[in-house]
Amino acid sequence: MWLRGPAFLREDNLSTTLVGEHQNFAFILDDDKEVRPMVEVNKTSVEGDSCDLVVSRLERYLQLTKLVHSIAILRHILVTKNPCEHSTRRWHYCPKSLDLNSLKAAEMFILKEVQKSEFRVEIESLNKGKPIPKNSSIIASAPFLDSNGLLRVGGRIGIAQKFVSFDVHPIIIPKKSHVATLLIRHFHDSVFHQGRRITEDKIRSLGFCIIGAKRLIASEIHRCITCRRLRGSFCNQKMANLPVDRLTQGPPFTFVGVDTFGPWDVTTRRTRGGVATSKRWAVLFTCLVSRGIHIELVEELSTSSFINALRRFLSVRGPVRQFRSDRGTNFVGAVNELQMVHQFVEKPTVQKFLQDKDCSWLFNPPHASHFGGVWERMVGVTRTILDGILLRDGMKGLTHETLSTFLSEVCAIVNSRPLTEISEDASDPSVLTPAMILTQKTGHLPESLPTIDPKELYKSQWRYVQALAAEFWRKWEREYLSVLQTRRKWTSDERSLKEGDVLMLKEAENLRNQWPLALVTKTFTSVDGRVREVEVRVVKGDTVSVYVRPIHKLVPLVFS
Repeated sequence: MWLRGPAFLREDNLSTTLVGEHQNFAFILDDDKEVRPMVEVNKTSVEGDSCDLVVSRLERYLQLTKLVHSIAILRHILVTKNPCEHSTRRWHYCPKSLDLNSLKAAEMFILKEVQKSEFRVEIESLNKGKPIPKNSSIIASAPFLDSNGLLRVGGRIGIAQKFVSFDVHPIIIPKKSHVATLLIRHFHDSVFHQGRRITEDKIRSLGFCIIGAKRLIASEIHRCITCRRLRGSFCNQKMANLPVDRLTQGPPFTFVGVDTFGPWDVTTRRTRGGVATSKRWAVLFTCLVSRGIHIELVEELSTSSFINALRRFLSVRGPVRQFRSDRGTNFVGAVNELQMVHQFVEKPTVQKFLQDKDCSWLFNPPHASHFGGVWERMVGVTRTILDGILLRDGMKGLTHETLSTFLSEVCAIVNSRPLTEISEDASDPSVLTPAMILTQKTGHLPESLPTIDPKELYKSQWRYVQALAAEFWRKWEREYLSVLQTRRKWTSDERSLKEGDVLMLKEAENLRNQWPLALVTKTFTSVDGRVREVEVRVVKGDTVSVYVRPIHKLVPLVFS
């Protein structure tokens, strides 16, 4: 590339020169592809004020400290005309750009640009000595310009500056500016993510007044990831509809929920030095339709012991179509030992029933006790009654036989409890209880029985049993089903979790600030289309684990 070109191009008589000295100079042909036929000059114009351009550039920063440092460095580069003591160049970067005075000047520059962008009319009016417009959003603050050209809050307590430690004339910050958000984040972090009041007090005590600070601070705290880790609520979803096995009429214990509770210390044998004790547990079977219970005593929480209890239960109550339980190791082991069909939560497709047994077993998700509230409630009622019996008779000398007798009495009491409110109508003395369908008995036997012909006795007894069963199901439909209609909690629809969401997984053995982060890798949709359980991936050190958890054990942090 030539900067000046050949000398003959600057001569006055170009044609003579070409004929004389430069005869061999070849003119450029018109069809030469290297010659541009036309030269265009483009001009780029930027509309808007330079102040708006500066403010728009500030939105690229997410931290106030980095923003102030960047502006301080740029200002130092621009104002440097002579070499300083740290460098011999003019355009340079040196540590002097980040001293206290430079950072303070950069902060003042940022605040002035933000105020000019939002309060241009107010600043022009004050510079001209005129009152600000009455429709201004800051007219109630009685603003004025200080010596640095910054808008500050006026008012009637200016003389109190001599007696108080805080600034009675704080700098006004518009709420719509990005700098207001950076200020809130900076001071919220400086108070270690405390609430709105403490954060707002910190901002005001350091001489800043953000317009509409309360709502803006609350909004930033709501979006703060650290605050969600410290105080964020767990995920929840609208309570699901009851499954079909809770609403299907049929023989008692057709659909059964299973759980274990205990233990109790019982005396096994007496020795010279005292007594030898061992522990006992109880397995509770509850009918999901009639809400009756059946309790079996076991010696240990093992698969073999539970299978024996299950065999005793089936011998007394008859075949069961479907079991439900949590993921206890004894339950899972029994299902595997008996080779029963089981439907895991992470495998929603229903498998074929076993050829020799028309029975299936449904497991709830791990750590989801609220999925089995129907039998957890029965465990609580049973414990309360048993504690009253043991308090009356005493725990001393409790044997296996005595505990078994107590549990049978507890079953009788629980099965005789009313399922609905007792009617005050004298014409309806019957009360809906599980015992009506389990034992076909509504009360005590009459004191004297009339003499009845055996044929009539059998005929009347058959009719009596049928009448009791019909009465139970009639009351069950009319009184009990309406009680199940209302949702007591989790009544509103919430956002369903999606793959890629970042969560915090609750661990009961650790403190909240030690709970690990989790990533949703798979979601399981319920029948109503809502997600109530997910598969998450957790990394602890070099170990990567995958768990299936209910959403009530997860704290949402970042949504995908």
